[in-house]
Amino acid sequence: MLKTLFIFLFSFTILSASAQDFKPKVVYQSDDLIVTQISANSYQHTSFLQTQDFGNVPCNGLIVSNSKEAIIFDTPTRDKSADELIKWIKGTLHCSIKAIIPTHFHDDCLGGLKAFHDHKIPSYANVKTITLAKENKYAVPENGFKDSLILKVGSKNIIARYFGEGHTRDNVVGYFPSEHIMFGGCLIKELEATKGYLGDANVEAWSATVEKVKKAYPDVKIVIPGHGEPGGSQLLDYTIKLFKAQ
Repeated sequence: MLKTLFIFLFSFTILSASAQDFKPKVVYQSDDLIVTQISANSYQHTSFLQTQDFGNVPCNGLIVSNSKEAIIFDTPTRDKSADELIKWIKGTLHCSIKAIIPTHFHDDCLGGLKAFHDHKIPSYANVKTITLAKENKYAVPENGFKDSLILKVGSKNIIARYFGEGHTRDNVVGYFPSEHIMFGGCLIKELEATKGYLGDANVEAWSATVEKVKKAYPDVKIVIPGHGEPGGSQLLDYTIKLFKAQ
C-alpha cells in the first residue's frame, strides 16, 4: 500500500514539474501568423497590425483545446490571417472550433471576426463590446454576456470575465483553469511595456481593475498579454504599478 502511494505521489510530482517546465515552441509560422505552443493544450496566436503611432504591432490571442474541441480568445487582426488560423486548427490540431471570444472591440481583437462567422463559428463577447462594435461599424459578435461567461471545451471549462474598465470600457479577461493560463488581452502589459494606446482607456480605473483580476486568479501560472511576451503573475503586478496614481 505504501509502495503504491509512493509511486503515485512520485508520478504526480514528475507530471506537475513537467507542466511547469514546458518550453514554449513555435509550431506554425507564416508572414501573417505565428502559433506558439505554451502548454500541453494551449497555444498563443500572433498576427500583425500596421498602426500609425506604433508601427507594425504583433498582437496576441489564445487557443485552448481539449478532446478535439478548441476555443479562441481574440481573432487575428485580419480576415486573411483569421482564415489561416482556422484552417491550421482544423487541419493540424484536428479540432472543431467551438467559439471565438473577442476580449474588446479594437481591431486587434475582432479584426478577423468575419472569417469566423463565414466558417459558422459562434462568437461571444461582453455586451459592451457588442455595442461598441456596432457604433464603430465593425463586425459584431453574435452572443453577449454581461459579467462572465463559462463555456465547455471538451470536458474542461473556460471563463471570460469582466472586471471593470482599463484599456477600454469593455475589456474582459480569459482564463483556462485546468492549465492556470490567463489571456489578459490589452488590459495586461508585458514587462517593461509603456502605457501604449490610451484613446479609449480609463487610466484612473486601470490599476484597480487589474487588482481585481489578480485577486480572482491567485493560482495563475501563465499570463498572456495582448502584445509582447507572456510571463507569470508579475505581469499583473507590473500593470498595476504602471497605472497606479502617482
